[in-house]
Amino acid sequence: MLLSCALTTAAQTKDFVKGADVSGLTEQERRGQTFRDTTGRDRDCLELLKNDYQLSAIRLRVWVNPRNGSCDKHELLAMARRVKALGMDLMVDFHYSDWWADPGKQLIPKDWMGHSFEEMRQDLHDHTVDVLSLLKENGITPRWVQVGNETSNGLLWNVIVNEQGWEVTDSLGRTTITHSMGHIKTEPQQYAGFIRTGYNAVKEVFPDALVIVHLDRGHIQALYDYNLDILVKYGGKFDMVGMSLYPYWARRNHQELKADDIITDCIRNIRHVSEKYGCDVMIVETGYEVDERHPETMEEGRRLLARVIREARNETNGRCRGVFYWEPQCRPGHYKLGAFDSKGAPTAIMDGFIEGR
Repeated sequence: MLLSCALTTAAQTKDFVKGADVSGLTEQERRGQTFRDTTGRDRDCLELLKNDYQLSAIRLRVWVNPRNGSCDKHELLAMARRVKALGMDLMVDFHYSDWWADPGKQLIPKDWMGHSFEEMRQDLHDHTVDVLSLLKENGITPRWVQVGNETSNGLLWNVIVNEQGWEVTDSLGRTTITHSMGHIKTEPQQYAGFIRTGYNAVKEVFPDALVIVHLDRGHIQALYDYNLDILVKYGGKFDMVGMSLYPYWARRNHQELKADDIITDCIRNIRHVSEKYGCDVMIVETGYEVDERHPETMEEGRRLLARVIREARNETNGRCRGVFYWEPQCRPGHYKLGAFDSKGAPTAIMDGFIEGR
């Protein structure tokens, strides 16, 4: 057994959490979008998630200096206050970017460009402490903190992007890296160094918060072995491993795969990762397709979500600590893997949270 997690299992609370990332909610509300329950009654979105669907935790992303202020530290604080008022737990998801960070890009914040590795470590440290200190000064204590978002290929590296900020790919789907400080293939030690710096910064402000390393494609064991072995080898520290689980996206270029097999592989990988690295695991992102023209699609999403929650709770030797849905409140015209309809009401998918107990 390869033990690496910095926090012992005995120190971790053993409840099972059902939650959601609703980082886009503030922007939706600014656009005048409202939410309602299945009876048509207007409801506050967070209150609806908690009281009707048994969600007890909310995940919120934070960017460094976003162009329009969305998901900056001030918006995070405002949302975190609402989460606290409802008595829900909070997960903070640091992207360490001015915009989306994911396996295809980990764009270096504009203000950090041109800095050396040591300077960028200081940038990451200072940003982490600054954001978390703002929460602490306002009486808010996150239960979990992600140091990076889907860092499967490392942290802080740029690719060629278009005017909208999305990565540009060639005919084979490949991107071109333009600047890199912590890509896992070329700077594995620096990647681990960034994770360790983030970990230490979190503990400076909130010693009891659980620090999460988050990778995508939770059904691929080899990815987790590769990435986490590098972190262990070069001194990266983490308390918990976060996984993304998206059967829809996994099948996009591999239609031969079945959603149920992808889930089976993810549950198996949770058991593997928790045993090998000696830590708990959490599914921090999942989602299923909404298609209002085909109710059977949402029924299938309900079944799959219920299965994920049930097996994560009951078939991982107690090592999976929860499941978070990514942006369930999204309208299907904006994001197809939300869980609400075009009128702002929950679809059948949300019943999976209740049935998965």
